[in-house]
Amino acid sequence: MPDPAAQPRVALFVTCLVDLYRPTVGFSAIRLLEQAGCRVEVPAAQTCCGQPAYNTGDRATARDLARAVVDAFLPYDYTVVPSGSCGGMIAHHVPGLFADDPEYRGKAERLAAKTHELVSFLTDLRGMDRVAARFDGVVTYHDGCAGLRELGVRAQPRALLGTIAGLTLREMQDTDVCCGFGGTFCVKYPDISTRMVDDKVRNITATGADMVVAGDMGCLLNIAGRIRREGLPVQVRHVAEVLAGRMDAAPAIGEAAGDGR
Repeated sequence: MPDPAAQPRVALFVTCLVDLYRPTVGFSAIRLLEQAGCRVEVPAAQTCCGQPAYNTGDRATARDLARAVVDAFLPYDYTVVPSGSCGGMIAHHVPGLFADDPEYRGKAERLAAKTHELVSFLTDLRGMDRVAARFDGVVTYHDGCAGLRELGVRAQPRALLGTIAGLTLREMQDTDVCCGFGGTFCVKYPDISTRMVDDKVRNITATGADMVVAGDMGCLLNIAGRIRREGLPVQVRHVAEVLAGRMDAAPAIGEAAGDGR
């Protein structure tokens, strides 16, 4: 048995979308982190990271939410997030919310330094180089904007997906182009957002993939909604579900309801 004292104490930041729409992603993340030798805890006091308020210019609300996140997660060795978007918020934007508060600025910077997106943490920090899952089919991967551009997540998920028995990874055109979700962008500019997700879905289907995978629930909900409205036979899943081998725990995103507990 691994020595608990030698295992890093990892706090899972679940994210609002995972909590509300796709709990199976959180359970999959826990399984992967435990397989990587971590002691995983899910702080009960966690709240929204503050990104929606931050993106709409409501700095006061964003600061209040961020302060709660800092208090809940700072005591752990690492904070791991199954979302490039929320991970990028904590790692890159939260410290700036406390420019006039030296105490919390320092705390936020320490938290930012030990906050990581799930798959990059597994590969880059824990050395995970393979998984035991299986999927017989063709998969294509969508690069979420924040994970790719703020956190450098690109090769890591592809490396682990490549070790899944039976899986063929086939890249789509413009895999690194935004799907049109963009948080509040899709609300402010619905016509532009719809055109962008149409382009994304067209590129997905052109690969002949059975499944599209990504690391951010916002992207996945947006893509799944368009795929379902078009009646296309493509599954949509979070990369954690696929890597953890938990695809039987819940229907694909956008299909029949199920929380995958």
